[in-house]
Amino acid sequence: MLDAVDAVLVRELQRDGRATFQALADRVGLSRTAVRTRVQHLLDSGIVRVVGIVHASVIGTGAIGHIFIDVDGPARHVVDAVARKSAAWFAALATGAHAVVAEVRVRDDAKLAQEVDGVRSLPGVRGVEVFRVISVVKDAHSVVTELPDVSLDEIDWRLLRELTRDGRTPYTRLAEVVGLSQAATRARAVRLMRTGVIHVSGIVDSRALGSGELAGVGVRVSSDVDTAAGRIARLSGINYVVTGFGRYDLVCGIDATSRDVLLSTLEAVRAVPGVWVGESWHHLDVVKQTYGADLD
Repeated sequence: MLDAVDAVLVRELQRDGRATFQALADRVGLSRTAVRTRVQHLLDSGIVRVVGIVHASVIGTGAIGHIFIDVDGPARHVVDAVARKSAAWFAALATGAHAVVAEVRVRDDAKLAQEVDGVRSLPGVRGVEVFRVISVVKDAHSVVTELPDVSLDEIDWRLLRELTRDGRTPYTRLAEVVGLSQAATRARAVRLMRTGVIHVSGIVDSRALGSGELAGVGVRVSSDVDTAAGRIARLSGINYVVTGFGRYDLVCGIDATSRDVLLSTLEAVRAVPGVWVGESWHHLDVVKQTYGADLD
C-alpha cells in the first residue's frame, strides 16, 4: 500500500501526467528533490505508468464492442489468444455466465464484425455475445469529450507516438525527435493536450492502491438510459460506464478495495431508480488492459 504522500502524488499524476516536480512538490509540501525521488520510485516499480491516451476519433476507434465468450474446456488459451489481437484493448478471465470477457475497439461496424468472427473461430470458443457500445459516459483514463476540428501533420504524429510511449518524456527529448526547437515543440505538445487530441495520465496498478476487486455489471434500465448512466457514473467505485445495444442497456465497471466495498457499490447501483442489474461478473485475471492504439 502507498503512504499518504505517494497517494497524493498518484492522484496528481492521474489528473496531469506531465505535472512538473515543482508543482507536485508544492502540492505535497516536500522538496523538489524528495518528490522527484518518490515519483521515480513509483515509475520504476510499475505502480504508475504515465502514458498519453489519444482521442478515439483521432486514431479511428469509433466502434467499441464488449465480447462475452463461452468456452469449451479451460479458458486460459482462449483469453491469451484474444489478448494477442491488436484490436483487443481488454481481455480477462471472469466468473459468471461467460469464462472470458473482452473489449474490442476498431474503426467501424464492418471491422467490428470481422473481429468478432475472428474471436468466434478461435479453438475452444463455443459462442460469443456482443454488446455494441453507443456512448462512453465514463472512462477512468480515456478522453470521452467531443473533439474540436484539429488538423494534424507529421510532426504532431511524431509527438503523439512519443507521448503514448512515455507521457513524461522531457521536451528536450521531444524536440530532438521532431527536429524543432524546444519552445516550438512545447507549443505543439501543449496544443495537442489542450484541444483534447491527447490526454496524459498516470495509469495505476490497482493492487498497489488496495483495489483488488474488479468487476463488471450488465444493467437494464426501465426509463431514460442517459439519466441512469449519469447517476451510476457518479457513484463511488464506478470507473467505467457505457451505453449500447445488446442484452443490457448499460455496462459498468467497478474497482473496489475489498469484497465488502464491491458489494456496497453493487448495492448502490441497484438502488438507482429505474435500474435492474441483470448480471455481474468478477475479473479474476486481467490478461490485457491497454489505453491506446499502436500509432506505428
